[in-house]
Order: sequence, then C-alpha cells, then structure tokens
Amino acid sequence: MSAFPVSALADDEVFTDEQIEYYKNLGLQGTTVNIYNWGEYISDGSEGSMDAVAEFERLTGCTVNYTNYESNENMYSKLTGGGVSYDVIVPSDYMIERLVEEDMLLELDYDNIPNMKYIDKQFQNLYFDPEQKYSVCYNVGTTVLIYNKNLVAEEPDSWDVLWDKQYKDQVLMFNNPRDAFAIGQAVLGMDFNSTNEQDWVDCANLMAQQKDAVNPVYVMDEVFNLMESGEYALATYYAGDYLLMLDNNEDLGYCFPKEGVNAFYDAFCIPTCSKNKTGGEAFINFMHEPQVAFENTEYIFYRSPNVTVQENEKSSLYGSEVIYADNLNTQYFKNLPQNIIELENSLWTQVKSGKLSVDSKERDRKIYIECSVLGGVAVAVIIAKLISNAKKKKEQDLSDLYD
Repeated sequence: MSAFPVSALADDEVFTDEQIEYYKNLGLQGTTVNIYNWGEYISDGSEGSMDAVAEFERLTGCTVNYTNYESNENMYSKLTGGGVSYDVIVPSDYMIERLVEEDMLLELDYDNIPNMKYIDKQFQNLYFDPEQKYSVCYNVGTTVLIYNKNLVAEEPDSWDVLWDKQYKDQVLMFNNPRDAFAIGQAVLGMDFNSTNEQDWVDCANLMAQQKDAVNPVYVMDEVFNLMESGEYALATYYAGDYLLMLDNNEDLGYCFPKEGVNAFYDAFCIPTCSKNKTGGEAFINFMHEPQVAFENTEYIFYRSPNVTVQENEKSSLYGSEVIYADNLNTQYFKNLPQNIIELENSLWTQVKSGKLSVDSKERDRKIYIECSVLGGVAVAVIIAKLISNAKKKKEQDLSDLYD
C-alpha cells in the first residue's frame, strides 16, 4: 500500500487523521445507507481481508444494509418493481445507459466525491455517461472461458468447445441473457448490439443447439463452488473471478476465445429511489480511498480504475495478463431498443426451457403425429359406427315395410 501516505496514522491502523475527520464530519451518524451490489463483489473481511462495509460504518457512524443481486436484469426488475430504496447500485455500462434514458438515476454531486481525482482519465466520460453526471467507475473487466485441465482434452481457443458433445452435462453457462447471447453472437460473428430481430432469433437457435448438445447448467455465483470443486469441465464467467477460482483449484485454465469477448465497466450510481443521497455519495467516495481500493482489488481480483491501485507494484494483480490483457477482440454492450430487449427476454426463456431445442421440436412433432393418427382412428371408428347404425336402420325400415 505504498501508493498512499501513512504519515498521520495516529491510533488508527488503516486511515489517516484527515480521513477519519472527514467521514466523522459528514453527519451520517444514526442514518442508514442501502447498498445493492453484485454477489462476491466487495472485500468482506473474510480470509484476513478488509471488511469494507464495517470500516465505512466505523468511520461514519451510519448503518449499512448491504444486499446482492446476480445480474443487471435482476437489479433492474427490483428497481422497477417499486417498494424499494437503494442509495448505491452497481450496474454495468449498458444498464446505466438504460437507467439514464428512463430517468432512474440521480446526478452525482462530485463535491461529495473528492476521490474522483483518483479515477484514471481513461475511465471517465465513458460512452454510457459521456458528461460524467451519473456514475463513478468501480471495476473494469472482460468475460472469459474457464476450463478444467483434468477434464478437457486439449486447451481451447474458441467458444465452439461449449457445443462439443463430449462435454455433455459438464458445461456451466451464464444465467443471464445478455452475457449468454453474446457468446452465441461471437460464434456467429454478430454485433453484440444488433437491432436486427432475425440476428437474435438465429442466435437463440444456436443456443438451443447447445442445450441439445451438452445440456448446460445455467449459473451465476454458483460457478465458484462448481468449478473449484473440479466437477465441471467448462464455464463462462468474468476474468477477475477466474483468478479467485484459480486460488482454490490450480487445475483451472483460461482463454479469451478468438471469436471475441465482452469488455465491460461496472460503476457506482445512485437511483432515484434513494433516501440518503449524501450517504450514498460518501460510500462511493470511501470505496475509492486508496487503502480501500487496494484492499478491495486484492480481494475481488478485478481491474480497478483507481490510479493508486494500478500503479502499486505491490498489488498481486500488477502486470497480470488476465486482468491487463492487451489486444483482445472485444465488444461493449450498449442499451438495446425496447423491442429487442423484449425479444431477447422471450427467446432466453424459450432457450432455457428447451422450447427451441431440436429434441423438443422432435418430441412435439412425434406427439402431433401420434395425436393425428389417434384422431384419424377415432374418426374412422365414428364413421364406421354411423354407417353401421344407418345400415341397421335401413334394414329395420324394410322389415317394417314388409310386415
């Protein structure tokens, strides 16, 4: 942690007198700050790490309610469902665009976020927030293909391996539509932000073929335990998380598939449902204190936009080829038109349920044929019975006539 001054530590082992005084004077004592963040995405005090939330509470005297979500879509549904109040959320780039367009974010007061000075210029005024009104970059990353060296025949370099039948029941896939479809789009050479509905249908059909071929398990944070235990051969997830898994299973490898990967930004924002905006801005500022940003990065293994972390040669990620990978084939997600979002969600539901799979279609076709055959037999029986009844009636009529 040599990137920040330690000359005024006084009785505090972590923070300077100046930092302590700053947070004490914010007047947050007795208030509550509600934080809504991704799972496994903050230093939480385990394994000797800093408990970032507890330290923020200690310095400010406030109480933090900290809850998790698994995907941008889950977070969005929670916000739009109403009845909630969050003071800080951590959406990704394309979701920030959507939230801005729908007037669901508050403009930030950077007087309350002086640590913005530590954010690398290349991570400011990004395409989803060009005027830097609504967000402070938290982490930068990419998707990655993770494989178990003991279960994979040869080192992969393509997403194609996720369709290889020899890995049936051994594949873990993203359990959210945007990340999952991006893999199919990459294989098909598509734009991740296509507004052509047929592109999404074609991609969904490809994902349905994967379901038939390998029967993937759709997961998010469950991927940690499943890959670390060595149960599965292949997984899709985020590059920083691969390093965390590697710590617990040295037999795991990774690759950035040649077809391309998603590169993303996650950023702190304050939604319009916030009831403690000052507390939210204080938390954002706190997370970029040099000490906190360093400890946090050491725990979650994502690239920090904080220059004091990037330049710290004592960082375990310093020079990492996984975190600081160069010359990758990447695309960024952008907000999609509403008709595409609705189509994407519908297709995703159909992919996961198996309704688009060839196996499912064959079963439906077989049932249809069987029903048609049975229906034909039933009709034939009814017609035969009607003919028989008519014949009997005619015979009876003739008998009555002669009598």
